[in-house]
Amino acid sequence: MTRNTTRTTRVTTPFTAGSTAAEVIEGVDLRGRRAVVTGGASGIGVETARALAAAGAEVTIAVRDLGAGKRVADDLALGTGNARVRVAPLDLMDRASVASFTATWEGPLHILVNNAGVMASPEARTPEGWESQFATNHLGHFALAVGLHPALAAAGGARVVSVSSSAHLRSPVVFDDIQFRERPYDPWLAYGQSKTANVLFAVEAGRRWAGDGIVVNALMPGAIPTNLQRHVTEEELERMRTQMGGDGPAWKTVEQGAATSVLLAASPLVEGVTGRYFEDCQEAGPHRPGTRRGVAEYALDPEAATLLWQVSADLLDL
Repeated sequence: MTRNTTRTTRVTTPFTAGSTAAEVIEGVDLRGRRAVVTGGASGIGVETARALAAAGAEVTIAVRDLGAGKRVADDLALGTGNARVRVAPLDLMDRASVASFTATWEGPLHILVNNAGVMASPEARTPEGWESQFATNHLGHFALAVGLHPALAAAGGARVVSVSSSAHLRSPVVFDDIQFRERPYDPWLAYGQSKTANVLFAVEAGRRWAGDGIVVNALMPGAIPTNLQRHVTEEELERMRTQMGGDGPAWKTVEQGAATSVLLAASPLVEGVTGRYFEDCQEAGPHRPGTRRGVAEYALDPEAATLLWQVSADLLDL
């Protein structure tokens, strides 16, 4: 394992694709620290929140469905013995909802896990006319993180985790037509573009916020059967299953899927590491054509990262 944060040294850990969130966080003490997990009421969000709560953190689950969030929060509090599991309303497609969340947050924030998302959804747009996957997966989380920046800076050594996907390999951010106004809408290209944006956010935020002691990293959690695939047909899922093999990630349980998020959120093994992309609890190498592993060069491009930040800030009037 290495903790060297230079770009020339790849970060590795003793954990693997089969490691669970509980194994990654074993022995880590998060008492006195505060965390926010978006989309924490389902899928790997639940397991991410569970691991952080089990380690003693105060965890706020930020969700659209408050009823579901409350049920999960109660279950996590009971299961972990940590009563400091809370739920708060957050709709990433609604600028007012994000602004309300950030405005009402009080005190420092040590961990922000941008976990919520939509995948391959039918064409839809926000009231502003933004493509829904880009708006939810990137713009909502961008506004959330920027709004919470003072709380993250106040924490000293805060961590931001940006959940991306190997689907980023499907598309760079197409700056000439981010919103699919000129090209035909393709749900998978839109999803891929939004997942590339999640990586570019980590690159630029890691650079901008280094002086505040904030580290920001992106990750591919793995292929996990959750309600994230609610817009994907059974035929498409079956095709994805049959393609799983030596060229790509195997299907994981939700406990395994949350492991890399938890590693980046809390493990001392990645202390000080920022602006990188991880998969299977390791820093990913460059993408190799013909595979679905590794990180695309365009997703780590610092110029694209800076441009995306400016475009996003302009769209959101930040």
